[in-house]
Amino acid sequence: MHLFTKRNIIVTTIILSFLLTMGCIASIYFQGVPVLNYHQINNRDHNALTLSSTEFEAQINYLYQEGYNGISPDQLADYLQYGKPLPPKPVLITLDDGYEDNYQVAYPIFQKYHFTATIFLISDFVSTYENYLTWNQIREMSDNGLSFEGHTLSHIVLPLASDEELSNQLIKSKEAIEWQLGKKVEYLAYPGGYYDPRVIHFVKDAGYRAAFTVNFGRDRANSTLYTLNRIPVFGGRSHTFYRFWLRLKFTQVFGALQNLKIFLLKEGDTSASGLIYIP
Repeated sequence: MHLFTKRNIIVTTIILSFLLTMGCIASIYFQGVPVLNYHQINNRDHNALTLSSTEFEAQINYLYQEGYNGISPDQLADYLQYGKPLPPKPVLITLDDGYEDNYQVAYPIFQKYHFTATIFLISDFVSTYENYLTWNQIREMSDNGLSFEGHTLSHIVLPLASDEELSNQLIKSKEAIEWQLGKKVEYLAYPGGYYDPRVIHFVKDAGYRAAFTVNFGRDRANSTLYTLNRIPVFGGRSHTFYRFWLRLKFTQVFGALQNLKIFLLKEGDTSASGLIYIP
């Protein structure tokens, strides 16, 4: 009886230790809202910013099958600012720049799986360049559940701009989208992910409620609204479902590794940085 009790205590201790460890891992690595960051979706451009239609649909289908719920930037901001509840397994899907294939390829996939998404527009490129969206395409998508926010007038590196140019890029692009769609624009994606304290000051003054970086991570209750993280679904010429799954499930792990890799590179330690794998 004594041995049985001792064995039970050992087994119970092991189980509790395992559950506690898993709970700690979950609390560190799985908490927060994932914000996915895409660019081009087509079968033509084989570069670091492009996913094929097959790869993209496989990822959106996975989110659908796993019970993820697409949310808007407003829902994310309301959660971060005011603690308003989100649906189970929330995910914010974003696409940068406003490429025409977002309408031709991504939009039908969003409709098929009943997902909303947010496209950050380079407003001067709309209805100007062949590879970019037209205002008619944007209005159609806007009328059917997708949201459109700012990505400046012409995708300049904001920290390098003068005060006048910085203000112009932020305000004029915001006004153009609002005028075309008749909807308020309150969110910005920093072009190239570049920002600094001066840029943030101008973003606030221009009337944006929040801004998104390309910093690898999830967004939590203590996240700063003007440096929101995203999970970049790019970064290499080989895009696979496995890479997407790893980034989605272990965001904080690979985010921390990426920060370490950047630090080592800045310190000139290329050998150590080369040992760090970022999927």
